[in-house]
Amino acid sequence: MNPDGPLFSEKNRDLGLLILRLGLGLFMFYGHGLGKVIRLFGDDPIQFADPFGLGPTASFVLAAFAESLCAILVALGLMTRWALIPLIITMTVAYTRHMGDDFGQMEKALFYLIGFVALFLTGPGRYSLDYWRSTKR
Repeated sequence: MNPDGPLFSEKNRDLGLLILRLGLGLFMFYGHGLGKVIRLFGDDPIQFADPFGLGPTASFVLAAFAESLCAILVALGLMTRWALIPLIITMTVAYTRHMGDDFGQMEKALFYLIGFVALFLTGPGRYSLDYWRSTKR
């Protein structure tokens, strides 16, 4: 029996992690990743920040990978912690890139960064493909 009552049950915790994963993953994909993937295969030249000295195109490809494929993996709860690493790096770069700007410019990257770090620490929860795969062994 849970002394905190049914509201704080394990089931509700896992439901909260599902909502967090779906929200962060799908918003990242739709709001950022999808546009980058479309732009990647478009005709316009790529102009993008180059924080690691890899060149703007390589940096853009890495960001597109994180914000599209990794975001979908997080939403599905598949290879979640591995998928979160590129997203955490990308959001750290985005946050530091906007550090001199007003808070509104930094807020979105910081919001995603906090959520991704929280998911990395907690794991994807029971309502995830990672959990399903672990029970099928």
